[in-house]
Parts: sequence; C-alpha cells; structure tokens
Amino acid sequence: MSKNAKPILEKLEPNFGNSFSYKRFNADNQNKSDTFWHYHPELELVYVNEGSGKRLVGSHASYYRNGNLILIGSNLPHCGFTDTLEKNQRETVVQMLPSFLGDSFFEIPELKNIKKLLQRAQYGIVFHGDAKREIGSKLEALSSVTPVNRLIGLLKILSMLEQTKNYTLLNADGYILEAKLEDNQRINMIFNFVQNEFQRSITLDEISEKVNMTKPAFCRYFKKITGKTFVDFVNTYRLTHAAKMLHEKQVSILDVCFDSGFNNFSHFNKKFKAFTGRTPTQYRNELAYSVS
Repeated sequence: MSKNAKPILEKLEPNFGNSFSYKRFNADNQNKSDTFWHYHPELELVYVNEGSGKRLVGSHASYYRNGNLILIGSNLPHCGFTDTLEKNQRETVVQMLPSFLGDSFFEIPELKNIKKLLQRAQYGIVFHGDAKREIGSKLEALSSVTPVNRLIGLLKILSMLEQTKNYTLLNADGYILEAKLEDNQRINMIFNFVQNEFQRSITLDEISEKVNMTKPAFCRYFKKITGKTFVDFVNTYRLTHAAKMLHEKQVSILDVCFDSGFNNFSHFNKKFKAFTGRTPTQYRNELAYSVS
C-alpha cells in the first residue's frame, strides 16, 4: 500500500441468496483484503482457529496466540488479523449490516440482549477460553449448511456470544467513533500512517501536518477520539509488534527493540514490562506455557 494512500469505505456484498456475507480462508485461499486500516457499516465476526497475530481495532493494539474470536461494530476502524494462514490455520469471517434482518428485528423482547451485544460491539469485543473454541467451531460449521440453517445458526451464535461472560471490551476506556465520514477518513489515515512508519521516529509536527491540523489541535482531537495520546498509541503499536516478534522469530531482543521502532534498549525494556507485566526475556521464556 502506498504510504500516502487514503483509507476508503470498504463496500461489502452479502453472499448470493443471503442477507449477510460468510467467508472462509485457509493456506490455499488467503485473506488479502484487510491488510490496511479500514471501516464499513457492517458488523464483523471473525474466528481464527489457531496461530497468532495482531488485534488492531479502534485505538486498541494487542497480540493474540492460540487463535482469535472477535466481534467488531459498525464503522469501527480495524485491520486484518492474520498475516499468512499456514498448515491447519483457518479464518472465518461473517459480515452483516445492523439491519440485515430488518430495522426493527432486534427490537423484539426476545432479542433485547442480542441488541445489547451488538451495541457493545462498537468498542470491539474479544472472546476467550472455552467460549472462543466452542463458538468458533459452530461458526466454522456454518460453511456446510443451507442458507436458512446458516441464518438460524448465526442467530444461535449471537445468542451464545451474548450469554458468555468470558470476554474483553477492547476499547473500554471510552473510545467510540461516531459514524462521521470525515472522522473515519482522518483516523484511518493516521492509523495507516502509523502502520507503515512505526519503525522510525514520528514527530507530532509531521503527523499534524499530514492531516492538516495544528499540533495542539491534533493532540486534542486524537485524545478526544481515541482516549489516548498519539505517543501512547504509537508505543502500543510498537510493543504489540515486539510481542509478535518475540513469539514468532528467533532473533535477539536487541533486534526486536530496534525493529519495533525503539532506539533505546533500556527504554524498550521498561515500556515492554509496563505493557505486559514481564520483561522481554521473561515474556519469551513464558510463551510456551501461556494461553491467550
């Protein structure tokens, strides 16, 4: 992607004869459409059955291991969750408009809790443990059923997601992007820029100029929209990249430090411990015993 490319509203189409989109990816059929920050009016439910990757949703950045189950709200900026699927790895993606069953469908009393689930999805929700595996398996099974049973199955899955307590709101600190086109475009431009340039120094002057704002105005705007300072956001992205490298590559921790955009090893160690609760060395040593 060009470093100056502007984010666009991604236009999605449901599967033929269906009210929502259902897609499966694997090592022979890679998901290449979500390598950049983007947004769309559809909610998105994603299950990765195994492996690792980055969760980049709203102003949240984290690293997952042992698969991922996530529900993303309408117009919530996000990036793809897998770099490359290998061997037995599979990714299942469901995308649906909030009104895919009609404007008032989720207003009926029986579905009030599912409506609340879809509202919480505006912050991004990641599911853990047994719930992740059980629900993910049912989501994969929808690939082999008829359209009407796929719809019924999706409603059952939404009910299961609503009932589980084993989840985390990814942007619980107050991040919620209103559905304003100008905000989506500006925020996604910033996020895409960070994704491309995080390995070098990014000054506030540079990023402010890129979005045609004064530095004070940009700082106020970014904190209001994301709940974080720009510096904190960039550091979180760098630390997420570092965690990914520590898990996936047998390189020195010094190399991880510099490849992640830090130019001071002591500072990197301090920030990484604050981010994960462990030093980079401890984090790498404990990976074999850790479950995401």
